[in-house]
Amino acid sequence: MKPIIILLCTIMSAPLWADIQQNIIDIEAQMLDWRRHLHQNPELSNREFKTAAYVEKHLKALGLEVQTGVAHTGVVATLKGAKPGPVLALRADMDALPVTEQVDLSFASTVTAEYRDETVGVMHACGHDTHVAILMAVAEIFANNQADLAGTLLFIFQPAEEGAPGDEEGGAELMLAEGLFNDIQPEAVFGLHVWANLNSGVAGFRSGPSMAAVDDFELKVIGKQTHGSTPWNGVDPIVTTAQIINSVQTIVSRKTNITKAPAVVSFGAIKGGIRNNIIPDDVTMVGTIRNFDMDTRDDIHHSLNHIINHVALANEATVEFKINEGYPVTVNNPELAVKMLPTLHKVFGEQNVVDPGLITGAEDFSYFANTVPGLFFFLGITPTDQDASQVPSNHSPHFKVDEAALLNGVKALVQLVQDY
Repeated sequence: MKPIIILLCTIMSAPLWADIQQNIIDIEAQMLDWRRHLHQNPELSNREFKTAAYVEKHLKALGLEVQTGVAHTGVVATLKGAKPGPVLALRADMDALPVTEQVDLSFASTVTAEYRDETVGVMHACGHDTHVAILMAVAEIFANNQADLAGTLLFIFQPAEEGAPGDEEGGAELMLAEGLFNDIQPEAVFGLHVWANLNSGVAGFRSGPSMAAVDDFELKVIGKQTHGSTPWNGVDPIVTTAQIINSVQTIVSRKTNITKAPAVVSFGAIKGGIRNNIIPDDVTMVGTIRNFDMDTRDDIHHSLNHIINHVALANEATVEFKINEGYPVTVNNPELAVKMLPTLHKVFGEQNVVDPGLITGAEDFSYFANTVPGLFFFLGITPTDQDASQVPSNHSPHFKVDEAALLNGVKALVQLVQDY
């Protein structure tokens, strides 16, 4: 009887998909209006006040249960279907970047804001405006079909994916810390990200590790100032720093099993001294760590501490060293990936679902996917007549979205929910 049950379920669900398919077509123009409004009015991380109000107004008009002020500016809506079924979560991030837009659009951003005590341009240079508009559309489609929905949906509009400013907390980690999944925990969470390096109509997806864990570190090497002509009278933090930088390169090249997962340790800035004949008191450095395995991450942290402290000791210098832990590895749950990959094939075509390779960028969707099984995919948004490998990438002031591709994101999220 089992094959007959499956057949009956398929027959019963088919009319619902046909109705929703028309809803998707009908909502495209409205979705693009939402996206353009959001693009023209971007807000930085933890400052998404107008964006949150815009989303809240739409969700309440749909009759959803809406919670605001989650992790400062986050908005979460709940839609309970008329039929029993699983709880699923869908996530969109809302924040923009301190980037001055250089794209010739009628709705280009001219917004400025204060960032690190400087006045900067603000732009949706990573496409979070499209994520919000897509999820607003998905929420409306399922709200219009609530009578046929079997289960409950959480629509998560998340602030501060790009990182909370200064010493503030924010993003997915804070939403969970505040109890987002305490009262109603989803069986799975779905998310997407528009991606300039894929053409429209293409989706990027891989099972297992997908995006890197990211940490940054701050290092101050403290010596003893002296005249450059008499280095023996001081402790040279510049020489010590040079030895630390060289020694740290052995962490990945000699101490990390790169057959397990790749890793990167990079120094991004170094500052010390002011004059050619004065050995300074100290040198400061900052850098980043990227990897795709949490055990490897721990090993790198240990090696950094070990090398920095012992090289400094050998040179009679002291150090102030701090690792600021960032987002963990973004992992697509393997079982969920097997279950839902046919859905992506259905929406995009099997030949258009590609493995983008490991991406050393990071995503705080990882916190959601560490709490419940997660599925995160990339949505191509570069026109098919362009070489996607050559266009300005996400975070560029020239970043541009092929709006015709956004409907694919709506179709994919809707189909993932229905098929699950």
